[in-house]
Amino acid sequence: MSQATQRETRAAGEDGDMDAQRVNDANDATRRVGAERLSVVIPAMDEAHGIADICGRVLSTREALLAVGVADLELIVVDDGSSDDTAALAEAIDGVRVLRHPINRGYGAAIKTGFRASTGDLLAFLDADGTYPPESYPDMAQALIQQQADLVVGSRMADPESGMPWTRRMGNRFFVGLVNLLGADRITDSASGQRIVRREALARLYPLPDGLNFTPVMTTRAVHENISMIEVPIRYHERVGDSKLSVIHDGRRFLTTILWTAMAYNPARLLGLAGLVALGLAGVLGLALVTIRFGGVTELGPWGVATAFASLVLGVAGFSILNLGITFNYLVSLFHREPVHQGLLGSRPLIPGLDRAFGWLGLGAMVAGLGLGVGSLVAGLGGWDITRTWLWLLGGAMGMLVGMQLTISWILMRVLEELSERDTATGRDLHGEEMDISPVQAVRAPAQTAAAMTTRSN
Repeated sequence: MSQATQRETRAAGEDGDMDAQRVNDANDATRRVGAERLSVVIPAMDEAHGIADICGRVLSTREALLAVGVADLELIVVDDGSSDDTAALAEAIDGVRVLRHPINRGYGAAIKTGFRASTGDLLAFLDADGTYPPESYPDMAQALIQQQADLVVGSRMADPESGMPWTRRMGNRFFVGLVNLLGADRITDSASGQRIVRREALARLYPLPDGLNFTPVMTTRAVHENISMIEVPIRYHERVGDSKLSVIHDGRRFLTTILWTAMAYNPARLLGLAGLVALGLAGVLGLALVTIRFGGVTELGPWGVATAFASLVLGVAGFSILNLGITFNYLVSLFHREPVHQGLLGSRPLIPGLDRAFGWLGLGAMVAGLGLGVGSLVAGLGGWDITRTWLWLLGGAMGMLVGMQLTISWILMRVLEELSERDTATGRDLHGEEMDISPVQAVRAPAQTAAAMTTRSN
């Protein structure tokens, strides 16, 4: 290669670098003035009858999006193993980028494939069957930008003229109620398939499932991750073609994934509520037994024996499940490397410091149970038969069992609390109480301190 050619090549390379830099500078300037790029992902499997229409409707929102601060629109169709001409029809549309799964991998997997390939600051998705209105994207994007939210959900339930079938409406109300019960937010649509999310929020929402339960799990994670989530009413329409949603199969999957996802964040919420229900039932049955006993009844029939058995089992089980939930919260905090900040009521504990009192409550319950047992024994030695002492023996046994459970849980919780707060205490000792450092910084601090000492010694 001649020197002149080399100079031309270097010049071309420098010009290319300058052009790339100018593009980067322009993108940075666009972000500084608040303009965003929206990438819309459409997962599609055997949607040849409606893919062209929905793509055209999405692309027609470009000007309306620009008016609310969205500078550019990217449309990606992910063909999820279709056996018809879905991919070919989408590829024929100008402005549509098509990705293919050789085999069907699932609704959620298709959305995640589109997200990975997208270039937008804002990521959106909707179904290919025409049930969700892409014309609502400008309103959704405007709400997200103006309210500085991380996630906006198109709520089918918030629009009084929504065309959602009554079976899905009833199912959605159930799952919405469940998510609201297990979390601290109040939402109206847990499984909407039309959303916009900021790219930087994905790390807190992932991992998400590959199936149709992608959306309820996203909602559950958003609630427990304290992600800023808002809802915008949308007009839902009947599906074009046959639905791929199975009410029984997918409903069961929705239920189990919502419960397990919530358990990974605040086990005390779910287990605590179950424990309180069991304790409430045990209390009602126990009160009935006490009423019967003080009414002069000394012998129990079959139903009375069953009531006594159920009261004992439910009481012990209720305390055990409640303790398990609170203990699990310490394990979750240890995993996330932060102190416990959620409880039975969501963002705050049922009674502040209640778990710290489990030690003396357990000892008290054991002492009371032992007292009832010893008293029943003394009474029996004094001539009382079992018909007069059975209730006190039952109460003493429950007191002993519950007391041991509370005491063991108190010991375990104190150990887990010590481990969960160790990094924070280490950082406080290294940097002083006025320093507010994260657990990760606390872990790195000893190595950084040693490195600094080595540098000074050199």
